[in-house]
Amino acid sequence: MGGGIRATTPRPTQTMRPQPNPDFDAWVNAYAGRARSAGIAPQVVDRALSGAGFLPDVIARDRRQTEFTRTLEDYLAIAASDERITAGRAALARHGGTLRAIEGRYGVPTEVLTAIWGLESRYGTEKGDIPAISALATLAFDGRRGEFFESQLTAALRILERGDTSYTNLRGSWAGAMGHTQFIPTTYQAYAVDFTGNGRRDIWADDPTDALASAANYLSRMGWQTGVPWGQEVRLPDGFNTGLAGRGSTRSDWAGLGVRAVSGSLTGASASLILPDGPRGPAFLVTRNFGVILRYNNSELYGLGIGHLSDRLRGGGPIQGNFQPDANGLRLGDRKELQERLTRAGFDTQGTDGVIGPNSQAAIRAYQSTRGLPVTGQPSRTLLERLRRGA
Repeated sequence: MGGGIRATTPRPTQTMRPQPNPDFDAWVNAYAGRARSAGIAPQVVDRALSGAGFLPDVIARDRRQTEFTRTLEDYLAIAASDERITAGRAALARHGGTLRAIEGRYGVPTEVLTAIWGLESRYGTEKGDIPAISALATLAFDGRRGEFFESQLTAALRILERGDTSYTNLRGSWAGAMGHTQFIPTTYQAYAVDFTGNGRRDIWADDPTDALASAANYLSRMGWQTGVPWGQEVRLPDGFNTGLAGRGSTRSDWAGLGVRAVSGSLTGASASLILPDGPRGPAFLVTRNFGVILRYNNSELYGLGIGHLSDRLRGGGPIQGNFQPDANGLRLGDRKELQERLTRAGFDTQGTDGVIGPNSQAAIRAYQSTRGLPVTGQPSRTLLERLRRGA
């Protein structure tokens, strides 16, 4: 499927230029024979692969997927940012009739579908513009997950053979996730639907109807239970046994153990307690539907991002629990302040979002070097206090 945050930070459109690579060309020629043997029409194979180019930037992105890890506070701040909430409410208003019709057929709430749409492609504004055939062929040729990406490439050719979209429109992310809801080709083959009834399962069109219905069909087929919430934020009583936490332990008597809902009433559904930010951080009860969301992207942070954003789109409030500091002892606000103070001091961090990436690390190193400090490039509370003093 897609990948969420990955999809919760802006993904600027970038033209990836193919580079000459004789070994890649030889691999494509060999693969073309395998595709024809798999029953794909020769004219489809020839036309699709004739335009395939080797994209080294795709391999570079595949290698650096785990560049840095975000805290729960960071993740939710980006997933349910004011901008994303505002845009999501506008999308709900604009496509409300369609979303309600999809919910009526598949049972998945409109806010959950809209949250997935928001995290995966920013409501269709960042669907990805990389030619899928070239990206998938490059990754299959690279070999790190060659068998998987070759299966995706074959599925992409079948999409073209069926006529669901054109050769030029078959575009997506660097890893081959496509459309408003970022389906990979094999997931598309199994779960995409033609909700508009025009004969094509078009998840790439400006009209998001088929993409949203396809996501709902996927969640439904994965076991979504109509009328059951994804979960909710809760408060734990003093002295609560946190050993009961974990998705492996499911029960329906949490109220009897003193667990209380942060807002509204406690769900009566069977649920698990999770503590993604440790025993002192926010606590959540999550139901089977949370596990269904994880079938879209198997990350608890992603699941909480979808759940929390869907709650905010419904009119719910922010998280009430106390987020914990990161490994450097800093909260999101501290890191934003660090970036702001560095930039004002002449060491531009190229943004003040609180995420300490390569630009912020370079700014920290430059500051440390000019001040005669050990050059680590790492944020710290000591560094923040020094900047506050104007040192």
